[in-house]
Amino acid sequence: MKKKVDRLAVTILAAVISIGCLRAADVPALIPAPQEVSWREGECRAKGEPKVERVVSIPPEGYELSVTKDGVTIRSSDDAGAFYAKMTLAQLRSPGKATIPCVEIKDAPKFKWRGVLLDTARHFLGKTAILRIIDEMSWYKFNVLQIHFTDDDAWTVEIPEFPELVRQGVVKGRSGFVYGGALQPFYYSTADIREIVAYAAARHVKVVPEIEMPGHFGAALRAYPSMRCKCPGGGKVFCIGNPETMRFAERVLDRVCELFPSDVIHFGGDECTREYWEKCPECLAFVKREGLTGIEQIQPWMTRHLTRYLAGRGRRAVGWDEIFIESKNRRVNASNAKITSLLPKTTIGMCYRAQGAGTAAANQGYDIVMTPHHYTYFDYRQNLAEDPYMYFGGPKLPISKVYQFDPLAGVTEAARSHVIGGQCCNWTERTLCQIDLEWKLWPRALALSEVLWTYPDPAKRDFTEFSRRAAAHRLRLIRSHVNCAPLK
Repeated sequence: MKKKVDRLAVTILAAVISIGCLRAADVPALIPAPQEVSWREGECRAKGEPKVERVVSIPPEGYELSVTKDGVTIRSSDDAGAFYAKMTLAQLRSPGKATIPCVEIKDAPKFKWRGVLLDTARHFLGKTAILRIIDEMSWYKFNVLQIHFTDDDAWTVEIPEFPELVRQGVVKGRSGFVYGGALQPFYYSTADIREIVAYAAARHVKVVPEIEMPGHFGAALRAYPSMRCKCPGGGKVFCIGNPETMRFAERVLDRVCELFPSDVIHFGGDECTREYWEKCPECLAFVKREGLTGIEQIQPWMTRHLTRYLAGRGRRAVGWDEIFIESKNRRVNASNAKITSLLPKTTIGMCYRAQGAGTAAANQGYDIVMTPHHYTYFDYRQNLAEDPYMYFGGPKLPISKVYQFDPLAGVTEAARSHVIGGQCCNWTERTLCQIDLEWKLWPRALALSEVLWTYPDPAKRDFTEFSRRAAAHRLRLIRSHVNCAPLK
């Protein structure tokens, strides 16, 4: 006897109690909750690997998992789906028990981009920390790891063609807010990158490199100051009027494409202080030479150029929401900004401010990854009663608010297919090391994983029920030596 259950696991519990298949305490805590679950009577004592079948009609990354008294069968159309079925199967195995409850699951992700961003430029995170995060990401069906390799503070990825980047561009990181000591200069060698990429690929995680330009370019300018604007101060943006600068960008992207097989490459584009271009004679000459209306079109020109350059290498370009905006002011209101018409439709936007700019771009046919800071910036405080980061100030982002995140808010029905997913971000101005990172990432990432995979109805989400499942996973994380914060 069985009873079909909808995507929210609150009904899983109700169904189990109503049919008497399992005691409430025996219901496995699944995160993210599968789209469809039907519990059956009995348990399986299967040993060894499950039977895996290919079914082409199952959506990409989706799977069907059948656990009967006779064994376990996985059906999927691709390797990723089979892998995620095994992750669900692992969650069905209760600690200390040799059996698995019999169940039928049909599952597939709502969004194809389910990401985590790690900033390694402000405070360096070693290779071991990244590999550990990839392990936990795969358990909860995240499939994109974006690494913010470069910023004003440091350049942390080796580019052999430009050796000064890791000699002069990598400097001591910010002084620790708690520990008071400065980090030593570190970077990822090409061998490190290849190991990280291969490790992630084995777990169906795509590593997306972010190389910041034209703003947040200070580390590169320390290494190669000739790329600075020719005006007082020069700023921390590259000089678009200097041909050397664009050649640098192209050669760096060539190497990045060689190191990272990802089909998308992120080149930043945010918070570019554009007033230096207005004072730089070379940039002003560039505006005139290219027939632009003013400096507000410089960044869209650069984005268009690099997007086409990457397209020639079979890659799509990703940038923060400012790449869509024509303005002289980097602080322009994202909700009502003018969306540029200069960018190819292959360009992907990543919306980190109010969702307005991303929504407007999606409505105009651009693919968008939603990562609005007030729902997804996990360096923000968690509003916990006992939190070592509570004195840092800034916004509060408890896990309950993360669970209310709706990537499709304000997007027209016709444009919803252009919202390809979402992502959480951890910026390391206030994250000092792996221990700090884990505290801020977990358990909030549990909520985000369910939002992006299951996408429960935003109007009907039950955070109390989700918290019961999250508590079990927090215990698992702690037993795995992950520094997981309390739920409240």
